[in-house]
Formats: sequence, structure tokens, C-alpha cells
Amino acid sequence: MSSLTRRRFLRDASTATAAAVLPPFFLQTSSKSGNRLPVVGSGAHTYECVHEWLVPPDGLVWGDTHGLAQDAQGHIYVAHTVNKSSMRGEAVVVYDASGRFVRAFGEEFRGGAHGLGVRREKSEEVLYHCDINQCKMTKTTLKGEPLWTHGYPREDSAYGARPIDFVPTNVAFAPNGDFYVGDGYGSHHVLRFSSDGKFLGEVGQPGHADGDFDTPHGLFVDTRGAEPVLVIADRGNRRVQTFSLEGTHLRTIKQEPQLRMPCHFHTQGEWMVCPDLDSQVCILDLQYKVVAQLGDGRASNGEVGSRRKQSRSEFTPGQFITPHAAIFLHSGDLLVAEWLPIGRLTLLRRV
Repeated sequence: MSSLTRRRFLRDASTATAAAVLPPFFLQTSSKSGNRLPVVGSGAHTYECVHEWLVPPDGLVWGDTHGLAQDAQGHIYVAHTVNKSSMRGEAVVVYDASGRFVRAFGEEFRGGAHGLGVRREKSEEVLYHCDINQCKMTKTTLKGEPLWTHGYPREDSAYGARPIDFVPTNVAFAPNGDFYVGDGYGSHHVLRFSSDGKFLGEVGQPGHADGDFDTPHGLFVDTRGAEPVLVIADRGNRRVQTFSLEGTHLRTIKQEPQLRMPCHFHTQGEWMVCPDLDSQVCILDLQYKVVAQLGDGRASNGEVGSRRKQSRSEFTPGQFITPHAAIFLHSGDLLVAEWLPIGRLTLLRRV
């Protein structure tokens, strides 16, 4: 998060009306080592909670763990800002499907690594990086070799007419090759590009009415229905919105207190996972209804971001602090990255 955006969200969180929430479903189970692991959720959405499942290699210290992706081979990519105390500077760390370290790269993204997306283009997969420090989008190979970079969108008249901020937070990919970029920490625009990086136009506009955005933080093209739909986490407005791929507004979805500060999305089968910065990870059905609130720690965590200065030993097992990214792994398990200055990667292992 940019410092300005963080301050605004902390202010919004402190002034929002507190809503009554049910205590999270919470059990205990034993791991192979004999340690008891918290279990969150219920029914089809029951998971063992394995905190610190991914750890950085020697010499590298997590910063804010912001972005997650998994490629077709099962390799997991973590984007983080790199802690100031770190002796190493790689902002992208790669693991195999079992959680073993593979490689690290991306020192150029140190301090700014945020949204991360992977997709196949022609015969190979590539990564899209959102850099909130250098205010640009970069496409690289899976090993970090640069292929394409796009900074301030001067071809968009909304930006070219006057000097306004551009701070891209996340990217989404359409089946036809187009992709969408959320200017979540800058001027609250959503930009649409062709597969070769040509600017095609905007979706929505900044504001608070239907079809408007206040921090379009995360976005995802949902292909679970008959037609693909662009889903946007309109976090500042505390809601989710859907659009056609051409940019027509379809729905506005508000579900407080179940869905509070949606950050991003990922799907597997009929389910969508939505990390929520306000202390939980939600599972949404085909109609974007919240069917599970995993690790909901709102009652004990206080205002959003208020526990960021705490040590790991002070975090409550089985509860989230500030979920920022979450993906379904190929195994069906969930991986969650949290906006914490010492980072945290939690595996939700399906029970």
C-alpha cells in the first residue's frame, strides 16, 4: 500500500460503524509432529491453518507479502517489498508445489512489488508485475527476464489532460488476450489493454456510484459462468462490482459485515476466494455470495493495520490480520499472503 492510501484506509476503518459478527468456527487438530494446528471453516470449506508455510531463503527477510501466483508446473511465486533489514534484495521468491525454495529474482522491484499475475502467451507462461514504487507494469519471463514495461498511461486522455498519479495494484486477464490494470493506489481508474500492450480504454471511473471506484485494488476475469465477467474489488467503497469485458457495469455487491474490504480474487471450480484486508479470507459462490469466512479475526484484531507492528509470537493462531492476496493451489489448498511488514504466508490445507 502507498502511505497515503494506508492512512486513508486506517481512517475509514476507524470511523466505520462496528457490526456484530459471529465468532469464527475454530477447532484444533494435530500435525504429524504432534503440534496442534488450528482449523478454520466448516463443511466443504474446512482447512488446517499452517502459518509461515513458506519462509524466505537465507539472507532474505520478508517485507509486506503482497502478491501470489502459481504456474502450470506448480511453481509458486511470492511478491514482497523486502524488509529494510534484509541482506538480499530479491522481491520475487519461487517455490515448488511442496513449498521448497527454488529461486529468487527481481531486485528491481524491491520496495514496490505488489500485484502478480501469470498467464500463458503463445508457447510460454509469463509474469505480470505491478510495481507501486516505480509506478509501472512489467512483464517478465518466469525467471524474471524483462519483456515489456508500461508506466504512466499518457495515451489515456484522463491522464494526459493533467498530471495525476498512476500506481498500479493488480492485473486481470481476459480469454481473448486483453488484460486490465487497476490503478488502485493512484487515481482509481481501471485500464484495458490489448494482448500486445495497446491501450483500449477505461472501465468505470473514480467515484462512489454504481460503476465508480474508490481504490480498485484487485480485479479478476471470472469464467465460471456462461460468459466471462470482470470482477473488481472496489475496496475503498467496501464492495465488489462486476462488468462485461467491454466495460458495461453489471452488478454492485455489498455484503457487510460478511465482506468488508475485498482485496482480490481467484477461482477454482465453482468457488472464488477473496482475501479481505479486514482480518479474513472469504469464499464466494457463483452469485458472489459469501459462503465462508475463514480465520475471521476482526473481533480481536481491532482496526485494520493496528497489529502491523507486532511480532509473530503475538499473532493469534488461526486468525488473519490483513489478508492481501490468496490463491487456490493446484492441490485445492489455499495460500494466503498478508500485508505485514514482516510478511506471512499461510497455507489453508483442506481437511
